[in-house]
Amino acid sequence: MIRVLLADDHAVVRTGFRLLLQSSPGVEVVGEADSGETACQRYAELAPDVTILDIAMPGMGGIEALRRIRARDSQARVLALSAHDDPVHARRALREGACGFLSKRSAPETLLEALTQIAGGRHYIDPAVAQQLALGAIEGAESPAERLSEREFEVFMRLARGASVQRIAEDLRLAGSTVGTHLYNIKQKLAVSNQSELTLLAIRHGLIEP
Repeated sequence: MIRVLLADDHAVVRTGFRLLLQSSPGVEVVGEADSGETACQRYAELAPDVTILDIAMPGMGGIEALRRIRARDSQARVLALSAHDDPVHARRALREGACGFLSKRSAPETLLEALTQIAGGRHYIDPAVAQQLALGAIEGAESPAERLSEREFEVFMRLARGASVQRIAEDLRLAGSTVGTHLYNIKQKLAVSNQSELTLLAIRHGLIEP
């Protein structure tokens, strides 16, 4: 039996995934979480075999939750989910220790395949994203966001979605001055001057929806 923890801030998405997974023999959804904070707490309580984790949740966020889960348990098996199928999000999640990456746009049966692979100790990357990763490596194509550190990227994505420095500091449990420093570095690395330009850059490279 594969014991699964579902973490996504949309109740409808969790319901759909739960119904899909529980219709498959040998899979049990043992818990759900609607935020990064709750995902960390539920992981500690339930010790699931696989955690299916949306990396774009509000609050702490999925990437930070992934980082904390892996810090608690280096053997944790996490399948990262994203509404975006760009290689930047995939690469970030994999660097933080995710065992797999899947776009929410994938066919339902792909989720079951990914879950089975990861539960068996293997890795799984959405085929379309894997192709983009491979082509990017061959062609040397790089999104400007690749220049950012992991923490800078988290701050960048939140800024691009319109969050204030104060809100980001609260969500990531950082000092406002620290977030301000990240913002300065982000602007320098990406050659932008304000938050609107950050948003436009993120849209242009498919990191957020327009």
